[in-house]
Amino acid sequence: MSDKPNRLAGRNMGETVFDNCSLARSRFNNINLAGTSFNDINLKDAKFSNVNLSNVTIDDANIEGLTIFGYDISALIHAELNRKNSD
Repeated sequence: MSDKPNRLAGRNMGETVFDNCSLARSRFNNINLAGTSFNDINLKDAKFSNVNLSNVTIDDANIEGLTIFGYDISALIHAELNRKNSD
């Protein structure tokens, strides 16, 4: 595998299904991912910038280090899941 991250930029990929694959260290820039499904996927250290993420579904994913708009949101997601599971 290459040391360079995958780069997806300036595309319309709305309603795409990513299933059972690794997008670790990928960079998503200026892209429409509205309605996309990420299933059984590795998003470790992936970065999203200027991306339409409306109605995106992420199931069974490694999101360690996932960054959206410059913020590491993996800790926020894990905290929210823990909070909901303790209710």
